[in-house]
Amino acid sequence: MTVQTRFHAVILAAVAAALSTMGATTAMAASSATNAYNFTFQGIDGQPLPLSQFEGKVILVVNTASQCGFTSQYKGLQALWQSYRDRGLVVLGVPSNDFGGQEPGNADQIKDFCEVNYRIDFPMTDKTVVSGDGAHPFYRWASDEMGFLAKPRWNFHKYLVGPDGRLVSWFSTVTGPEADKVREAIEKLLPEKTPKS
Repeated sequence: MTVQTRFHAVILAAVAAALSTMGATTAMAASSATNAYNFTFQGIDGQPLPLSQFEGKVILVVNTASQCGFTSQYKGLQALWQSYRDRGLVVLGVPSNDFGGQEPGNADQIKDFCEVNYRIDFPMTDKTVVSGDGAHPFYRWASDEMGFLAKPRWNFHKYLVGPDGRLVSWFSTVTGPEADKVREAIEKLLPEKTPKS
């Protein structure tokens, strides 16, 4: 074995060890999290988007895509946001290219698509991995918390987070954002409407 070959072997071993440690640290962070407020996404504007900024609110976290048969659910998500945001609901869009390569655009393209076609003004993250070993720590934590069946299987999977930051429920892709069971679950978590005087 030449010196150069040994050097490459040492470097590769060090890189592998570092990656393994990083993966273990991230996995431990996800598994030791007590609630959603322990996680931070990158916003679609490139800035950190910590879920702790929504503490005390109800959060509907939805992995989205612009070229999906379910993309029209953006309309229902915007309607939910408009109906309940004054009572404490946050809809959080998480663009992802994980399923069918149906979110190929960059952050600017995704943002423009959502604003032009659906007038989206709820918060959105940058494109994020939501499935598999490389999934964002929030998604790994959510899967651990809610079980195998609750993992996203396609675009527009929904997680509902209560005002205490704990996961309350999940809804599959085929359950639209304006379905009765979604609205009822949100209503149970929000404060009562204040009567108009």
